[in-house]
Amino acid sequence: MESAFAALDMPRTLADTAYSSLKRDILDFRLAPGDRFTETEIAERLQVSRTPVREALFRLEREGYLEVRQRNGWLVRPLDFDTLDHFYELRSVLEVAAVHALCAPGQTPDPLTALRPLADTWLVDESARSNDCEWLADLDERFHIDLVAAAGNPEIARVHRAATERIRIVRRLDFTQPDRIASTYAEHGAILSAVLARDAAGATRLLQAHIRDSQDAVRKITLHRLYATRRAKAA
Repeated sequence: MESAFAALDMPRTLADTAYSSLKRDILDFRLAPGDRFTETEIAERLQVSRTPVREALFRLEREGYLEVRQRNGWLVRPLDFDTLDHFYELRSVLEVAAVHALCAPGQTPDPLTALRPLADTWLVDESARSNDCEWLADLDERFHIDLVAAAGNPEIARVHRAATERIRIVRRLDFTQPDRIASTYAEHGAILSAVLARDAAGATRLLQAHIRDSQDAVRKITLHRLYATRRAKAA
């Protein structure tokens, strides 16, 4: 009986593995917006049957990364800047709410203690800053996720994580630009300093400007930059 249950679990494990692999391919631009492929091609590359691959592909379709083409296989969804704008606006609303919660006096335990690790990362001397754009893109995402999580509402944090994931691909492209490193350190540091000082108005102003600048930068992203980044990664 135990072996039978193990056999039943195997397709789910293979589907999860295929899902993780394909999602990483999308976020790392190995599968770029507009790329087409078939289930058979993916199954052969991952060396698994088409069943777990199909399950993984439909999961990614539900999350908005792929479109199914009945006669032509699958398509990585092209960048939709209107939809990206909506996710940026949602992030802004949720993060501002988190800032106001963090800055409210009299909370026990003090939620600001959860921000100390962020301060250790972002409130550092210039000599201690990282120049690794890919690593910094991950840190940038973690900054916003941890800021919201520190406010203590798990449902808001869950929705925020989902919105953040949907803009991940363009945010990673944004960090291919060297000037983003210095500005990200400066802006994150200023936001954290304001929150730690319980300056809700100042933190809100800085945070909204930071998100707006990121949103504007996304509008400048072109498919040329996307494919150039993919070529650089493959080299």
